[in-house]
Amino acid sequence: MAVNRVPVLKRCRSLGMDPIYLGINKKSNRQLKRANRKMSEYGLQLREKQKAKFIYGVLEKPFRNYYAKAKQMEGMTGENLMILLESRLDNVMFRMGFARTRKEARQIVDHKHVLVNGKQVNIPSYLVKAGDVIEIKEKHKDCQRYKDILEVTGGNMIPDWLEVDAENLKGTVKELPSREAIDVPVDEMLIVELYSK
Repeated sequence: MAVNRVPVLKRCRSLGMDPIYLGINKKSNRQLKRANRKMSEYGLQLREKQKAKFIYGVLEKPFRNYYAKAKQMEGMTGENLMILLESRLDNVMFRMGFARTRKEARQIVDHKHVLVNGKQVNIPSYLVKAGDVIEIKEKHKDCQRYKDILEVTGGNMIPDWLEVDAENLKGTVKELPSREAIDVPVDEMLIVELYSK
């Protein structure tokens, strides 16, 4: 399995984004030494794509597949792409507050701790649908790890499209998110322009 091992804060600095979108509460004190060159149109488009890939932890090939799928769906391609990325199981776990970061959510799913509609799912890229019930397996619920996670994520805002029962580590996807409900700093139109060249 391919893994991106770039230091997170360094990557955030180079993409000009706040680490809080990844669930990381650290700030880097270093300043990026960059010449004041004007970025080309292609550079801006590429940066937005890299931002989306980095936030959701998706590598190039799967990201391209998401784009192809979004293009076939009805509606605007950019919005469809963001909705597909947002409805990945690892991201939904992160949004529900069952993990501090998307990487941790991915690990929890990989380790077979998650049930979707009563069935075990260990594929982080599994796309959830409206009405899906997602929960942590019964034998892992009283694990200290989840108590620690809930302590940290307890104050986080849970999006309107999700319903969460933190006591029982259970949540429901009420509906798929709209683009307005997705609070990531990505301009998806630039990604569409990049891929449509």
